[in-house]
Amino acid sequence: MSSMSSNHHTSASAPDAPPVRRHRLNVNGESLHVIEQGEGPAVLFCHGFPDTAETWRSQMRAMAGAGYRAVALDMRGFGESFAPPDASQYTALHVAGDLVGVLDALKIDTAVIVGHDWGADHAQRAALLRPDRFRALVSISIPYAPRGDVDTWTGLRNQGLGERYYALDWLAPRRESLFAPASQSIPAILYWLSASPPPEQRWDPIDPARDMLRPAPVAAPPWADLDYVRHTVRAFENSGFRGGLNYYRASPLTFDLMPAFRNAVIRQPSLYVWGAADGLCRFFHPTTPSLEELRRFQPGLVKQVRLDEVGHWVQHEAAQRLNEELIGFLDGLKPG
Repeated sequence: MSSMSSNHHTSASAPDAPPVRRHRLNVNGESLHVIEQGEGPAVLFCHGFPDTAETWRSQMRAMAGAGYRAVALDMRGFGESFAPPDASQYTALHVAGDLVGVLDALKIDTAVIVGHDWGADHAQRAALLRPDRFRALVSISIPYAPRGDVDTWTGLRNQGLGERYYALDWLAPRRESLFAPASQSIPAILYWLSASPPPEQRWDPIDPARDMLRPAPVAAPPWADLDYVRHTVRAFENSGFRGGLNYYRASPLTFDLMPAFRNAVIRQPSLYVWGAADGLCRFFHPTTPSLEELRRFQPGLVKQVRLDEVGHWVQHEAAQRLNEELIGFLDGLKPG
């Protein structure tokens, strides 16, 4: 059961842009904070960690200007949305329920779903679970990998990376303290994960000496909108980091719940966009994957876009290029 509260309001995003509408949606009995802009076929944006719906400002403005209805939510655990303390409430099935619930509350039959980082992972699972609601998929920074025979964390430990892979250190209780204060951790993560540092200093997911929480030498990377950085810092000062880390903790639970989806393919038209300087992408695929490789599990993949000298924050570091690729992909789809 989903409904839209009546206390939404609009705000101007730019003089020549359609206004941004903000809602608190009641989705399955919980409150989700959603922003939208424009009218037309719907595009639903899902952010990752540590982020909020505001990460998509540039993309939403561009989509609205191109004749689309852009919708982005603070994912559960983030920003102004509800944040259950229990990690078991962050599986792909729970999150897919949120995403379908947002469409229901906004009376949207189908949407193209776009995700970055954890948002890409959950966009992929939602596309797999509800192809009737998500007619196409854009993955940013995270390639689709179907459920295999062991969960991701066990697989990394089996590779001998248990002491080195960054996220395995975040699974223990109370590791949120690593990220305090947000005024230091947010600028650090934005900087080190981008292509702004010298290559030998950029974040490496399996080198603790190149950790993302090292103090950043700048208050914000040169590509970052300062208002966005301030918003993100405030959001995590208010919410804390527990909800965000619960996505990592819930990953094995998702694996346990989805044996029916072992090696399942995503058939919708898809796009994969990634930064060549992104440590995560360099770890997932040390060389550029071929379309043939990617299409093994995404037969509907239309294109992959490798962006040189771009790191993890594609939607900021290469905003104009990403917007052009998104609009080209959307315009190439059959009306829906």
